[in-house]
Amino acid sequence: MGNGHPVAAVITTKEISRSFKNTGIEYFNTYGGNPVSCTVAKTVMEVIERENLRDHATKVGNHLLNSLRQLMSKHQLIGDVRGVGLFVGIELVTDRVRKTPATAEAQHIVSRMKEEHILVSSDGPDRNVLKLKPPMVFSIANADLLVTTLDRLLEEVKESGLISDNKGPNLITSDLEVDSKKMKFICRNIEHHSSDLIET
Repeated sequence: MGNGHPVAAVITTKEISRSFKNTGIEYFNTYGGNPVSCTVAKTVMEVIERENLRDHATKVGNHLLNSLRQLMSKHQLIGDVRGVGLFVGIELVTDRVRKTPATAEAQHIVSRMKEEHILVSSDGPDRNVLKLKPPMVFSIANADLLVTTLDRLLEEVKESGLISDNKGPNLITSDLEVDSKKMKFICRNIEHHSSDLIET
């Protein structure tokens, strides 16, 4: 609400507010109503309204979701794409049927996207969901750049041997090792059912 400035507000109904007051408990906040924070928040909301950023986020978000869903037919690693507006999640899996989390691959993508000057993060219990939360001024051109970059990096992962093709994964386990210079994938070869680790 403060576009980076720390500010928060609680919005409720009169009925709920009265019920809280009737408990006899007084609420006090040392920094409540800070004039600087209130001015910042008010200005941000005025800009959002004036520049119609809510509708803009809906329009660009729909374009982004549709573009990402088109990648699903090309990349088996994408198990699901979901979101509302510009808050988008891309779930990476090594097996779409079993929904096996592709945690190592997700962490690799996050790192590589950063190298491409695109900031995304991972979320979920298994940290295999790429989380996108761009600012409301995020444009269709920005969305297209993100999608084309992700497409290229997913192809990178595929060519590395982590997954063989769109027919499915050829891994039974994967892990991620990090050193000071680069990311390394350590994977097991399912074809030979070997316990030896193969570095790719």
